[in-house]
Amino acid sequence: MKPERKKVVLVGGGFAGLHVAKALNKSDYDVMLIDKQNHHQFQPLYYQVASARLEPSNISFPFRKIFQKSANVQIRLAEVTGIRSESNQVETSIGIYDYDYLIIASGCKTNFFGNAEIEKHALSMKTTEESIEIRNRILMNFEKLITAKAEERESLLNIVLVGAGPTGVELAGAFSEMKRNILPRDYPHMDFSGLKVYLLEGSKNTLNSMSDQAKTASRKYLEELGVIVKTETFVTNYDGKTAVLNTGETIPSQSLIWAAGVTGNVIPGLNPENMVRNRYKVDRYNKVLGTKNIYAIGDIAYMETPKYPSGHPQLANVAINQGKNLAHNLVKMMKGKEQVEYEYKDLGSMATVGKHKAVVDLPFWKFHGYLAWFFWMFLHLMLILSVRNKLQIFFNWAWNYIAKDSSLRLILKTKKE
Repeated sequence: MKPERKKVVLVGGGFAGLHVAKALNKSDYDVMLIDKQNHHQFQPLYYQVASARLEPSNISFPFRKIFQKSANVQIRLAEVTGIRSESNQVETSIGIYDYDYLIIASGCKTNFFGNAEIEKHALSMKTTEESIEIRNRILMNFEKLITAKAEERESLLNIVLVGAGPTGVELAGAFSEMKRNILPRDYPHMDFSGLKVYLLEGSKNTLNSMSDQAKTASRKYLEELGVIVKTETFVTNYDGKTAVLNTGETIPSQSLIWAAGVTGNVIPGLNPENMVRNRYKVDRYNKVLGTKNIYAIGDIAYMETPKYPSGHPQLANVAINQGKNLAHNLVKMMKGKEQVEYEYKDLGSMATVGKHKAVVDLPFWKFHGYLAWFFWMFLHLMLILSVRNKLQIFFNWAWNYIAKDSSLRLILKTKKE
């Protein structure tokens, strides 16, 4: 008689969760992947959806398509609302599910640092839907400009980006290139010389976590594109029409995009003492401290190692490899083999600012400019899941490169909006 198959409940299908599910596909575990979305989202290219360079379908991959030939991976479209560790159950919006092993890969959400007013009015970009919302807002503001009163024009023309990490830098560059190459052709009878893209950063540099070379080059590229970069500057309030800065300056704007930080999507039910900055404390095998069969991986996990005593950076590469390592350890566990501890090997970081303008930090080489830009495009293209999507994005990028244009500026809103 065969032993009963163990049940793995996996919360979240981001980079970490997806790679667990793929690695456990066709294994002797029964896997249930629970996510609020029915698709995996390629977050590094959200900014291209927000700036109307790519369609959402190019970077979104339905779970049921990915696992349509799988006999042991099930999908549930639901929100996990609680964990009952004493009875090995998770509470969801569609019911309660039992597990033998629970893997939390719930990722992060935008961190507004407790400012409810900013959270109410600012735009964020942590999902495909939010990227589309930014695209809709920006494009609608351009339409409103045609008939706007004089006193409203400045707030429609100002785009404010808060946070000069890769997301903020890439969005700032994209909107600046839109101003240069797209808007004069889409609106030939309008003057967009007054359109300003502001990039606000609380630290001293853009891309503050990267090398000095990347910091210097990224700011230079941004300013060449006309972006107004303000470092050591915070937004203290935003009411949907005016951003108030810590310097006392105000910026009229109906488009403020918040990319200034993230915080973990914590699920109620576990001991809060086993948390650090809204991340679950885990051991070297990603098991949540104080539990027997609950694991956390990716952005939501806080693992201290000799190389990273303050936890790993919240990067896609960390999430992917923690997911793979945990899946392989679960298989080893079933076979009675020794598990492998996780350690992050830093493969580098990068960001693109505009055409021929990018920065790349590799462990053995740091470079920027043309080569960095092509390197950035090649790597992101290779990371896209399906061949079909790789080809779609390649041809889209090739056309944009030649024509400095795309035909993706669609305003898609619901009736409620």
